[in-house]
Amino acid sequence: MSFPKVGAAAPAFTLVNQRGEKVSLKSFKGEKNVVLYFYPKAMTPGCTVQACGIRDSHKEFAKLDTVVMAVSPDSVERLIKFEDKQELNFTLLSDEDHKVTEKYGCWDMKKFMGREYMGVLRTTFIIGKDGKIKLVMDKVKTKTHHQDALDWLRANLSD
Repeated sequence: MSFPKVGAAAPAFTLVNQRGEKVSLKSFKGEKNVVLYFYPKAMTPGCTVQACGIRDSHKEFAKLDTVVMAVSPDSVERLIKFEDKQELNFTLLSDEDHKVTEKYGCWDMKKFMGREYMGVLRTTFIIGKDGKIKLVMDKVKTKTHHQDALDWLRANLSD
């Protein structure tokens, strides 16, 4: 599986958020930059560190005319618990059948402690207001993810 290429139109999708509302990528076209990140599982240590970094940087992303959306195969119910427990202030999207995750090339074979299984590759896509992919971050560090995304946005997409 491969990721969509930089410069290509971001694959369209509509998913349900943590409040049960449908969210479509196309609704941000022409309006906002989008940081779209895929993560394996809500309420696990690495995913929590990553989400809390985004939460704490919410105002910085807003200043850059950017929304953050996080996609996982978790149920809406689990996403609600994650949002409440960590006081998250951005959109969490449920992709239980991992169809959107597959469209973005983020569903693949993983290895952990000698075991192989299919799962989410922790990956971030920065999508411009024009709906095109501007950056693919496939070596995401959970502790610095928010800062890495902000630094790239400031250097490349700020007005």
